[in-house]
Amino acid sequence: MSTHLLPAPPRGGILIEGLRKVYGHGDTAVEALKNVNMQVSPGEVVGLVGPSGSGKSTLLKCLGAIIEPTSGRMQLGSDVIYDDGWTVRDLRALRRDRIGFVFQAPYLIPFLNVIDNVALLPMLAGQPNAQARERALDLLTALDVAHRAHAQPSRLSGGEQQRVSIARALANRPPVILADEPTAPLDSERALAVVRILNRMAHQAQTAIIVVTHDEKIIPTFKRIYHIRDGQTHEEAGQGLSVE
Repeated sequence: MSTHLLPAPPRGGILIEGLRKVYGHGDTAVEALKNVNMQVSPGEVVGLVGPSGSGKSTLLKCLGAIIEPTSGRMQLGSDVIYDDGWTVRDLRALRRDRIGFVFQAPYLIPFLNVIDNVALLPMLAGQPNAQARERALDLLTALDVAHRAHAQPSRLSGGEQQRVSIARALANRPPVILADEPTAPLDSERALAVVRILNRMAHQAQTAIIVVTHDEKIIPTFKRIYHIRDGQTHEEAGQGLSVE
């Protein structure tokens, strides 16, 4: 059992303590994560930056319950989800209900219209169709894409598709959103618009958001930045960005 390094996040948020991930065994073992410690509070957006191969993607996959760490501790809100082993029986339900994902590519389902793309996860979680669609429309309205609700994804611009993917990530009201290079395909204006949206939605929904990025345009916008080097995290302050 690992030792607490940081206070538990209030009401929500993310706490990672002493996280390690080793691939392989013996002489061929590679330690991708050595000693990762992070805390993200509800309503906060933090950046995670580092060179290729530094462990960013591995960390996101561990926190997203996609791969299993080797040791350490991870907590979402008041729930410990990993403590030198998974403490959650149904990882699929954990990902569906507690974690939202935003990727570099929107990965919208091409044969569903916009509102159904957003409503799908709540429906799969057992929410009545009408209620799920109402939630989806509320999110699309908040993200200024409600006028595209009945369009197919192929008819949307890149910026509109990314807004829809953010709405989808928020559909189940997860306490955590993991965003992997969400602005990479966008120009400067649209990239900053996405960052403002993430900050606004984090504040409104009290969601903790981690953004993995190489995008030099948006790195200064985070109030806190975690650099990951050689599998270890180092925190520094950023400039922050108005959500208005």
